[in-house]
Amino acid sequence: MFNLKVVGIDLAFANMGLCRALISQEAVKVTDLRLVKTEGFEGKSVRKNSSDLRRAQELQTALISFCEGATLAFCEIPHGSQSARASWSLGISVGVLASCKVPVIQLSALEVKMVTVGKKTASKQEMIEWAVARHPAAPWLYSKKRLVAANEHLADAVATIYAGMKTDEFKRLVALLSQPNDGGETARKMFQDTHYLSGLGAGIPRYKKRKLT
Repeated sequence: MFNLKVVGIDLAFANMGLCRALISQEAVKVTDLRLVKTEGFEGKSVRKNSSDLRRAQELQTALISFCEGATLAFCEIPHGSQSARASWSLGISVGVLASCKVPVIQLSALEVKMVTVGKKTASKQEMIEWAVARHPAAPWLYSKKRLVAANEHLADAVATIYAGMKTDEFKRLVALLSQPNDGGETARKMFQDTHYLSGLGAGIPRYKKRKLT
C-alpha cells in the first residue's frame, strides 16, 4: 500500500488552480482547492513590467506554500501563444513553475483531457462537471449556490492528478517507494489496479530481434 500527498497545478498567469490530494492504490481524496488570482495595477505610477514582477512573486509564493509537505506535483505545461503579451505571460508562468520545490511530472493538454473526459475536444464545462462529479465534497467555488466558471482552473488542477497517475514516471516512483521487503508485491498489485490499467508497457510494440550484419 502507498499513500502520497500530491499537488495538481493548472498553470496560468492570471488564474492558477491548485489541488492538494492524498492518493493511494484505492482512491484519490481531494483535501484542498485554491484559486490564485493576480491582477495588474499598472498605470501612470506603476510600470507594467513592475506589475508583472509582483504578480509573478504572488504566484511563486502561493505555489511554494501550497506544495509544502507534498511528495510531488503534476502540471499541464502550457504551450503556444497568439500574441507577444501571451508569450510574455507564458514565459512568466513557466518560470514560476521552475521554482517549485517538489518534483513535477509534466503533462500535455491532450493527456489530461483523454484520461478524464475521454476526448481531446473536452470543453471547460465538461471538465468542471467531470471533476465535481468525482469530488462533490471538495471546496468548489459557488455563487448563489451555483458553480462559477472559475472552477475550470480548479477542475483542471484535479484532472492533472488523474492524468499524472497514468504516466510511467509516476508508476516508477511508486515502485521505488514501495516496501523493499515485500518482494515487489505492492508494485505488482498497483499495476493490476483499476486506477492503473494502462500500466507500464501498455500499447508499446515488442521489438523483434535483428541479426547483426
